[in-house]
Amino acid sequence: MKFFIFVPVWVFQLGASSVYTDRVSVSVMEGDSVTLNTGVKTNQQEKIKCFFNNTRIAQINGDLSKICTDVQCNEGTERFRDRLKLDHQTGSLTITNITDTHSGVYKLQIIGSNYISETIFSMTVYDVPETDTTKTKSVKEGESFTFDPGVIKNPDDVMTWYFNEARIAEITGDQSQICTDDQCKERFRDRLKLDHQTGSLTITHTRNTDSGVYHLEIFSNRSIIRRQRSISIISEKSIDGSVTNWIVAVGVAFAVGVLLVFACVTGKRCRKRTKGGVI
Repeated sequence: MKFFIFVPVWVFQLGASSVYTDRVSVSVMEGDSVTLNTGVKTNQQEKIKCFFNNTRIAQINGDLSKICTDVQCNEGTERFRDRLKLDHQTGSLTITNITDTHSGVYKLQIIGSNYISETIFSMTVYDVPETDTTKTKSVKEGESFTFDPGVIKNPDDVMTWYFNEARIAEITGDQSQICTDDQCKERFRDRLKLDHQTGSLTITHTRNTDSGVYHLEIFSNRSIIRRQRSISIISEKSIDGSVTNWIVAVGVAFAVGVLLVFACVTGKRCRKRTKGGVI
């Protein structure tokens, strides 16, 4: 006799979401700004969360957003206060005026109805070099000046230089452009040089009109680094005038000193004569 045993099999379908994770390394210098891109475009229906070393620092839920105002986020250090900006369309996070306390791991998480997209950024903040401790440099008119990006350029990086918000040069892979518009060509004609290996920008035969704010944007694998520097061109006339004024000031000080010594000596002699009975 054969026996058949029927064993009921229950199949459960779990409503698990697909998780997509990407990892990126970012290196910035103190004082820079950086944008951490998620690489996706949201429909503003998803929930967006941003974490720093597993502590939530920002969140977007529909039209509502919250950015790092609690004590836990700042940990009593004011680490992120007024430094964070969130993009509602992409979920990208921008950190401005970076300090060494911002080194660490950042996670940008977009949570949809059936998926979770995560981008993990390992960010390292470097000290500003001793030779570049100030953001404003003084350059003698006619001399050359080089802006050093201060980073190791990757082949896929896009580096764009701006002068007072106007684009003046760009490197994309093996291609480069210098001064594409007429106004830029007139101002910097044949005076800009780009180094493809380092991304540095050199201005030759500097003029008074070159004084201003220069900034560099580096588009590199889900991040945008912004670096800003200013130069002040000192003309020969200003230098000559300063030297002349210094010489005049020294001369006047010397003359006054001589007069004071003479007056002092004369006064002592007069007092001696008065004591001796000579009027």
